[in-house]
Amino acid sequence: MATDYGFEDHCWQDVVSPEDLELYKHYERDLYVGRRPALLAIDLYNMAYQGGARPVHEVAKEFPSACGEYAWNAIEPTKQLFAMARARGFPVVYTTGEDRTEARPNRVRATNRRPANGGEEPFGIFEAFAPQPEDLIIYKQRASGFYGTPLAAHLTQAGVDTLLVCGESVSGCVRASVVDAYSCGFHVVVAEECVYDRSLLSCKVNLFDMHHKYADVMRLGQLAEHLEAFPEA
Repeated sequence: MATDYGFEDHCWQDVVSPEDLELYKHYERDLYVGRRPALLAIDLYNMAYQGGARPVHEVAKEFPSACGEYAWNAIEPTKQLFAMARARGFPVVYTTGEDRTEARPNRVRATNRRPANGGEEPFGIFEAFAPQPEDLIIYKQRASGFYGTPLAAHLTQAGVDTLLVCGESVSGCVRASVVDAYSCGFHVVVAEECVYDRSLLSCKVNLFDMHHKYADVMRLGQLAEHLEAFPEA
């Protein structure tokens, strides 16, 4: 039996006031997954998991780019999302940071943030989500996986109309990629339990904002029900 998910039945209910929810009621709509989905895994790289599953304020003292317990809590749900996508033969696309010397002359940086403690292979995909030979990896120099990359062209060639999004961080690279995907004409579905940020408040507020403007935010169980319509490969 299908579960009855409310449009606002999400993680932001404890930080968004009833008055603000009322302001956004005209955004309510039926959520859906298009006919040709692909999984877009945003920045599931080693640097986000450094320091282990500890509170972020502890981990950040040594690893300022890590997301601590929030990253680790999302591992199992994200593995489930990967399994659902791969079982149905959906294209799987990763984004990660560009750290090849020849691609970054004079080490030009996107912002003036201090370099993080990157460790070994900081932009390598975390082992729990190891890419398969048929997967696509997009290397980016800015927040969005679309900016200055061939991502949109690859998706168009594959006939993709919907992106199932997971990864980090919600307020940064996830939001930037979601907005650009929307701007490029793709339908976007964000799997709530499969995205995370360093700040829980920032995560919730940005998911609320994206849900009402650029994407359908779905609980993983809700997304699984939508994917039941797709035959396994």
